[in-house]
Amino acid sequence: MKNYKEFIVSSKPFNVDLLSGYLWNLEIAGIQEMDNYLIVNSLEENNISKNDVENLLNNLIKENLMESFSIDEKTYEDQNWNEEWEKTINVIHVSDKIVIKPTFKEFTPTKNQIVIEIVPKMSFGTGEHQTTKLVLLALEKYAAPGIKTIDVGSGTGILAIASVLLGGKSAIAIDNDEWCLINGNENTELNNVTDKVEVRNCEIKDVTETSFDFVLANINKNVLMNINEDLYKKIKPGGKLILSGILDIDKHDIKKSYSLPNLKVVDKLQLDEWIALIFELKN
Repeated sequence: MKNYKEFIVSSKPFNVDLLSGYLWNLEIAGIQEMDNYLIVNSLEENNISKNDVENLLNNLIKENLMESFSIDEKTYEDQNWNEEWEKTINVIHVSDKIVIKPTFKEFTPTKNQIVIEIVPKMSFGTGEHQTTKLVLLALEKYAAPGIKTIDVGSGTGILAIASVLLGGKSAIAIDNDEWCLINGNENTELNNVTDKVEVRNCEIKDVTETSFDFVLANINKNVLMNINEDLYKKIKPGGKLILSGILDIDKHDIKKSYSLPNLKVVDKLQLDEWIALIFELKN
């Protein structure tokens, strides 16, 4: 019977999407997302050591994307990783109105609920993290019929899909990871929105369209600060920019970075230590 290694990885700050995306650079078998740590599984035959994980994550510290991390290593016998991982994934009640349902879970919605069905991928998150919930809550609060949206760093495509299910006219979901293109298209088909949501494998600088009613970006702080002007150029007058992936302690840095002409903070939503900032481009 094959042996497997398990690495318990936590970090400060704990950015699940950043960590997961980075750890998939190793030859691992899967990642399970917990409340404040990740369980990384690897075949022992792939010879991934704790030192390999440490070297990888030290790069995030060098890039100022992480302050610190810890890793615990265990070795044990074979088990069905997909089955084990699926046990950790639940139907997510973002609010009374918005529900995220994995394909392998049963759920009967009430009359006024909007259900987003997804094929969860261990590398992209499932909507359980506070940052995704915050953007969904902001969309629920501010979205209006006919809106045109772009979601930057779209992952599973949940946010773009939600914007359309909340009455939007169209949405573009972009991510620089080609696997997000595959998973995003899977999820648009599941939710019957392929005619309204376009998934692209690209970066914001590659998008020629402008004048979006909503610009969404659930990404880590440093990336948000690096693409501030690119996002700004996509907002139509009167439109909104919703930023998440931000810790409350970083709000002043983000506000300073986005102190651009006529762009004003109009709201802040918070879950635990995570926040979403809502900006509006004044006419």
